[in-house]
Amino acid sequence: MTAPSLAQRPSKALLIGLVVSGVLALVVLAIMLYDGGPVGFGLSALLAVAPLPVLLAAVLSVDRLEPEPKLHLAFAFVWGAGLAIVLGVALTLLGQQLFLRAGYGSAITEDIGAVILAPVIEEALKGSALLLLLHRRREIDGLTDGIVYASMAGLGFAAVENVGYYLLTFKAEGAGATVQLFVIRGLIDPLGHPIYTSMIGLGVAYALTRRTAGRYAAIPLGYLAAVFLHALWNGAATTGVLNWVIGAYLVIMVALVLLIVVTVAERRHLVAKMRAYLPGYQQTGLITDADVTMLSTLPARKAARKQARRAGFGRAMSDYQQAATELTMLHLRAERQGMDPVKFTQERDTFLNAMAYARRW
Repeated sequence: MTAPSLAQRPSKALLIGLVVSGVLALVVLAIMLYDGGPVGFGLSALLAVAPLPVLLAAVLSVDRLEPEPKLHLAFAFVWGAGLAIVLGVALTLLGQQLFLRAGYGSAITEDIGAVILAPVIEEALKGSALLLLLHRRREIDGLTDGIVYASMAGLGFAAVENVGYYLLTFKAEGAGATVQLFVIRGLIDPLGHPIYTSMIGLGVAYALTRRTAGRYAAIPLGYLAAVFLHALWNGAATTGVLNWVIGAYLVIMVALVLLIVVTVAERRHLVAKMRAYLPGYQQTGLITDADVTMLSTLPARKAARKQARRAGFGRAMSDYQQAATELTMLHLRAERQGMDPVKFTQERDTFLNAMAYARRW
């Protein structure tokens, strides 16, 4: 007997997008290697990748209570690193050429590209990763999910973009200036792109998980917020005025605090709903008061998995925790959006069967 599967089969469109974006990212990096040589490219790639493990861990830590499928997360990251980068650069350069032909000077055109074209184009392309996941609606069942997917797209975009910026600086000014740029882009403001695009993630997630009349207006509003933050930072950096840079940085940090508040509030809400919904299944014998207590805090979940691994059934404990969380999310979706009773019963039974299979161990 095999364990009931909770995951949806990946769509062909998602797999094609993952492959195409991955190939484009590799092509871009290969061009950079050819153009900058092994030393310049090696230093640039090392500096771009150095903060990435910490940043990925920070984003994924937000997603611990109800982890998203790894393939979907990989798609968002590679989409940002591949298609979004290639089309973003191409469309921005094309737009700048149009302004040059219209009679604008090269200096003004560069500023227009950085402050207007890049934010408008890049945020649309990064945010499109969220729109491509709309057909997998069950995977975006909370605001936190929107933030996580958007952040992954932003991190992928930033990683490849940073290689390009570091390489250009290395070729023009040497290793010392490259390291100085790394301090700004990699240490002081490493979360810029994830924060910008998370505004779109919030908008998409809100539209998918709420029933308010104007819920779909949240998507363009989120996009405008992303463009505003991106343009604010680029504009401040373009002026080179320290006070402007500090002011823009503080605004972006306020946005980061907002995202943290949203994720913490949603996690607490989900925990409260677990305590409300799960005791109703005690008569099935699949959950007890002790289980509800264990499921309601991240430290208790981690301790339970650790203890289960020592006993040889760590995977079963993880499956049980995921199924119980998904069961709670099912109730939340039905509460927020309404749900066909037959579909609700089918999904509920899938989660209950998964919990029953896991409890056998």
